[in-house]
Amino acid sequence: MNYEEIAENRIMVLSNKGGVGKTTVAVNLALGLAMRGCRVGLIDADITGPNVPKMLGLDEEKLKAGPNKLIEPVHIQVGSDFGIDIVSMAFIVDRDSPVVWRGPMKTSIIKQFVENVRWSEMDYMIIDLPPGTGDEALSIAQLLRPNGAIIVTTPNDLALLDAEKAVTLARTMNVPVLGVIENMSGFSCPKCGRKLDLFLPGGAERAASRMQIPFLGRLEVDPEIVRSGDRGRPFIVSGTNKASKSLDAIIDLVAKRACESKG
Repeated sequence: MNYEEIAENRIMVLSNKGGVGKTTVAVNLALGLAMRGCRVGLIDADITGPNVPKMLGLDEEKLKAGPNKLIEPVHIQVGSDFGIDIVSMAFIVDRDSPVVWRGPMKTSIIKQFVENVRWSEMDYMIIDLPPGTGDEALSIAQLLRPNGAIIVTTPNDLALLDAEKAVTLARTMNVPVLGVIENMSGFSCPKCGRKLDLFLPGGAERAASRMQIPFLGRLEVDPEIVRSGDRGRPFIVSGTNKASKSLDAIIDLVAKRACESKG
């Protein structure tokens, strides 16, 4: 299947650093797009640490063979018309089994996720990439030719240094950078409303300006984000908390930037 037949928009979510909330952003981005009536696919390209199924409450699901020996993606319904088709290594291995694979094996399974899955035609394919700038990102760039990359970072200097490398990687692969999302951007006290900056504020926005890429917005630290992911019901589904409203605004910008990136 040609990459353009899979999805009109193919967006990589990357960070180059673990622990910044990249998978949380990717999962909620996919759900938010589906809630807008878009047809969405989600590839969990973190082969050794796949967490997408856990965040969607799909721990017990497994991939199955479909017609013409193609793999059937796991589907979740969002609204009455559309949903999300998902593939992940977590649908193949047991929950407690480590995936101890070298680069060529990772490349092989990602190729299967792209070419041997019965994808329906989609508006958006979201690819959640692991930390780093290795085989998974290069394989996705070659197989899907993404037309957008979203960089997720926290405001501290170490995360921003890695985020800049992720931007350089995207540019090296000729993938337009749609923008940067600053996660864990302070904490607002639920009782008094006072905001506490856990890191030097505005770091991601300054880095985006320095790299001449768009700044998409901020997500504050919110215990509900963690709890909702653990429960398998991502926070954007509620639509009422501050985090979901912030991400809604970010999704609108992502959709706009993805359209612009295609000329």
